[in-house]
Amino acid sequence: MKSQSIHIAILFMLLFGCGSLAQLPKAPPNPGPDARYKADILLIVAHPDDDNVVAGYLARAIFDEHKRVAAVFCAVGDGGANWVGNEGGAALGQMRILETRRALEFFGVTNVWFLGGHDTPGQDPLWALENWNHGRALDEIVRLVRLTQPEVILTWLPAYSAGENHDDHQAAAVLATEAFDMAGDPTVFSEQVAMSRDPHSIMNMTEGLHPWQPKKIYYYSDSFEAFGQLFPGAGDTSSPFRKSFLAGKGPEYSGADISPSHHVSYGHLAAEALGFYLTQYGNMGPEAIAKGQLSGFEQPVTFVFGKSVVKSRVTGDVFEGIGPGPAPFTRAPGFQPQIHEGLSLELGEPWSFYQEFWKAHGIEHLAQLLPVPEVAIDFGSALHVPLIIRNATGNPEEVSVTVALPKGWSEKTGSARYPVGAQESYPVRAVLNAPASGNREWQEITWKAEAGGRTIGSITMRVLLGIGGGLPQ
Repeated sequence: MKSQSIHIAILFMLLFGCGSLAQLPKAPPNPGPDARYKADILLIVAHPDDDNVVAGYLARAIFDEHKRVAAVFCAVGDGGANWVGNEGGAALGQMRILETRRALEFFGVTNVWFLGGHDTPGQDPLWALENWNHGRALDEIVRLVRLTQPEVILTWLPAYSAGENHDDHQAAAVLATEAFDMAGDPTVFSEQVAMSRDPHSIMNMTEGLHPWQPKKIYYYSDSFEAFGQLFPGAGDTSSPFRKSFLAGKGPEYSGADISPSHHVSYGHLAAEALGFYLTQYGNMGPEAIAKGQLSGFEQPVTFVFGKSVVKSRVTGDVFEGIGPGPAPFTRAPGFQPQIHEGLSLELGEPWSFYQEFWKAHGIEHLAQLLPVPEVAIDFGSALHVPLIIRNATGNPEEVSVTVALPKGWSEKTGSARYPVGAQESYPVRAVLNAPASGNREWQEITWKAEAGGRTIGSITMRVLLGIGGGLPQ
């Protein structure tokens, strides 16, 4: 009887439980990420018009490969020139925002964001990161990567090269690389991935985004070796010391190829898009089309392979190896302190930053693009070169720094005897004055450091003299 009573009780509980489950309300389907913002390519750049260098590739990807593209601009272009009017400063920035929206709408791109940073004069990316508030800008870019869930990120090259004309470009590349490595980590800006309390109500303080790991990142440059239509007066700037640092480092796309959908070259389409950037380029694009002079616009678009979390060749197509669905989060190597020994002389600021940055983000192959540092400088300009003397010994040392200059150069600061404490470093600001005139040519400048009658290190820099890189050093 006792066993029978237990069986009856269990049956009663099961029947009652089933009836209760049947009365549970059915939850609505989870809507998931908003598909309106999904991108195959996310362009992360500095200024309005920074899409121009790769406009021929964007035309190919959008019109004939049917890729979805979105864009993030870190600054508003308020430091640029105006070739069609008197507006400048903040007003010019607002004009250039609209020019950019119209240019990208020509390609059908409407998901475009501006982070509102101001232009930064100079060529040191650390200046631009400070000017933009590095943490705030990174927070915004990680948010937009998670919102758009791109397969591929395209951005400027995080490196200093002769002809690269803006620190803002390099800063955008730094931020894009950091976001590539962070957006898939839910512990980074975790408030972005925490579910909002009630999406149908107001004043939600968390965002409900999903972590997202982009699959590839590619870089591009506006150095003289990739100038295309942007530097029509650059002429021959090839270095006698090396081959092109871009050749074979990533996929290349001809601007002379004819678009099957538009029946003109991709360079022609790039020139059409440039026509919207009147303040920056005047009528350069429309005039090139009218005269049939499109050779500058039909230069190849060359990318530098950054890294990939899917199997892909360095020079393979941008979308090689990319399949549907998300990729697992791949952690970057992270910063590893460098062990210094004895006395040494190094380049500082952007150069020392990049040496650590590349290793921390698993893109140390970029160090081989330009193993000997280089800059471009116009006649009569000042060349600022940051040096670091390191003393990893247990005793204070006096280190002498001298410089060997080509004919016509003069030194303002740099050569001196420097007291360097034990386990300390001494930052040196070397300032050189370039010749006032002469022939455009590549030259070499070498700094040497000595202590106790022996050489402890030297640095050679290659300088393209006679044409500026766009902004003062």
